[in-house]
Amino acid sequence: MSSEEKLIEEIFPGLKSTGYDITSPATKEYNCIAWAAEDTEAWWWPNKDCFWPSEVPQEENIDVFIKVYEALGYSLCDNDSYEEGVEKVAIYVDSEGIPTHAARQLSSGRWTSKLGKSEDIEHNTLDGLVSTEYGTVAVIMKRLKKK
Repeated sequence: MSSEEKLIEEIFPGLKSTGYDITSPATKEYNCIAWAAEDTEAWWWPNKDCFWPSEVPQEENIDVFIKVYEALGYSLCDNDSYEEGVEKVAIYVDSEGIPTHAARQLSSGRWTSKLGKSEDIEHNTLDGLVSTEYGTVAVIMKRLKKK
């Protein structure tokens, strides 16, 4: 087991049992919110030092994060099951309801996440990242795949 895997499994113990793969090296260029939005050029967060869509308030709450993905064509849905021709994102929140993480579903049905300034991973379930670090999944959103 690599040192990266050991650290990931210490922070996210659920990944060990649900399965994951590291898919890219660590980088500080982008975060999970950007990665879920398919942007690898900017760090997205609602503060003056980061990129944030201008039409969305700079607030850390689930309604605002929903608006970010709605601006990208996503709408709320009720499940994380894979659907042919559909892209999904999941937004995690902490125990106070503050957004902490976003993951995007791949065409394989697996999920992809950027772990802060660390690596990108593919994981089999959303439950693998449920932790004190990221909390739980609050919202699933979907849109038709881009052609």
